[in-house]
Amino acid sequence: MLTPSTRRRCCEASVSEPSNRSGLYQEAFQQAIRDHKSYRLHAERGREFIFVSGELLTIPEDAERVGRKLAQNNIDNGRGRDFAGMARLTLSRNADDIPEVVRLLRDPQQWPGERTPYVQPHHVLVGHGGNMHGNPGQPPRVGTPLADPDPATADLGRGVVVAIVDTGISATASTDHPRWLGDAFIAKTDEVDAAYKHSDVFALEGGHGTFVAGVVRQAAPGVRFDPERALDPNGLGTEEQFVRALSSFDEKVQVVNISMGCFTQDDTASEPIRRALAALPRDVVVVASAGNQGTTRPSWPAALPGVVAVSAVAEERDGSRAPACYANHGHWVDACAVGNRTSTFLKGRWELPGLPVDVYDRFAYWLGTSFAAPHVAGRIAATMTERGLTAVEARDHLLVGQPEFFPGYGVFV
Repeated sequence: MLTPSTRRRCCEASVSEPSNRSGLYQEAFQQAIRDHKSYRLHAERGREFIFVSGELLTIPEDAERVGRKLAQNNIDNGRGRDFAGMARLTLSRNADDIPEVVRLLRDPQQWPGERTPYVQPHHVLVGHGGNMHGNPGQPPRVGTPLADPDPATADLGRGVVVAIVDTGISATASTDHPRWLGDAFIAKTDEVDAAYKHSDVFALEGGHGTFVAGVVRQAAPGVRFDPERALDPNGLGTEEQFVRALSSFDEKVQVVNISMGCFTQDDTASEPIRRALAALPRDVVVVASAGNQGTTRPSWPAALPGVVAVSAVAEERDGSRAPACYANHGHWVDACAVGNRTSTFLKGRWELPGLPVDVYDRFAYWLGTSFAAPHVAGRIAATMTERGLTAVEARDHLLVGQPEFFPGYGVFV
């Protein structure tokens, strides 16, 4: 069994970088939040989450009395547009006080003789190729080209459709990667990844969805995928945007990959995310990355019952493997896979102040639970065709009854 010191050593070996690279990447994420007109970071240590300023979510049957309680506390509020069966209340004068307002409304003492209503912030999800709150995280590195798909495995996943909820797909994915991504996805103009912040300079998570798509196809070269955009090129998106993406799937989707997640206030499950996933057909399997903060805090949607939560393993050059130090873990995690991978990417430049400019030519090397999850999604699709199973049966075949790779990290896939 690996010792904690072995775990750290293996992890450090696999993520060796210039000492300030991770820090600069984190600073850039923090700046992206500060620059956004609507996003705010609640930075209480160990309880961090990102939320939409001025928006409070409740359930419709609680909306009226929550509004009255806010008014009693001199908090002006109005009714916004509902989504995912949730009522949206808007706060103008107390827009940045959402965490304190939620804490007030969740206090049973505010509701003597009444049921405490359901309330939550409108949370912001983050792509799990980068990390927030000062935890380990890095931009991609320039990658070597992938070899062409092996003809012997070309039919793995054929006939299976995997939805990829992410930053979208590169507009040039088919021409940049004709053998890996050409004619492999359901093209829609509104699902194109903007990718660049200007010219050919990548945004913080530009190309994230294209990279994820390549990981799925490496595990199941015959699979088709349906890209759905829920994140902006910086890897940030609201619960509403996530729910909208889930409602846009092709009807043939059998497996869903979600390489993103959010922390929430008090670590309670996100109700709009829960409702949106519950509305999917029961025979659809959902796979989600566990997150990259190196914590046991639940990340949503991965921690929801019925979702395959995937943590990450670091693979060294000698082929040895150990739990990745950045990977979230805990009783809610079901599986793990190698998180440091080379995959399909775009042409462009990566710039961070204080670091040399990296120039990419269609391939990248990246690490994170974002890239462990699509391997598991691809393996489920491959198992479906190999064994003639449904998505649910293939999931169970891979996961049920297998020993954990390492406590808290689930089954190695």
